[in-house]
Amino acid sequence: MKTVINTTNAPAPIGPYNQSVAAGGLLFVSGQIAIDPATGELVLDDIKTETTLVMENIKAILTAAGIDFSHIVKTTIFLKDMQSFAQVNEVYGAYFTADFPARETVAVAGLPKNVNVEISVTALKS
Repeated sequence: MKTVINTTNAPAPIGPYNQSVAAGGLLFVSGQIAIDPATGELVLDDIKTETTLVMENIKAILTAAGIDFSHIVKTTIFLKDMQSFAQVNEVYGAYFTADFPARETVAVAGLPKNVNVEISVTALKS
């Protein structure tokens, strides 16, 4: 059985998907980009600001699911430019304290709405 978990504290999906789906004791969080959930506007001021908003959107979805960053077991970071890696990694790392999740970082030719970073996560729900 699967359970859809959406929250108004994170951006509404921009296509035929949900913010997250819980199934089999796991929570699968769709890739998040730097959309301000309050305004629906993109925030692309700089890569650190963009990454912070992405992580805050992930945090809002985790909170709606009743968990936090310590439950994340796997992340995928998509970057438009690998030159941004160090700055993205700095912001990303500030959201974890120990027992870091598995992760890959992938350079891509393009991302939705021409953003610079998109992050998806898988977390333990229970």
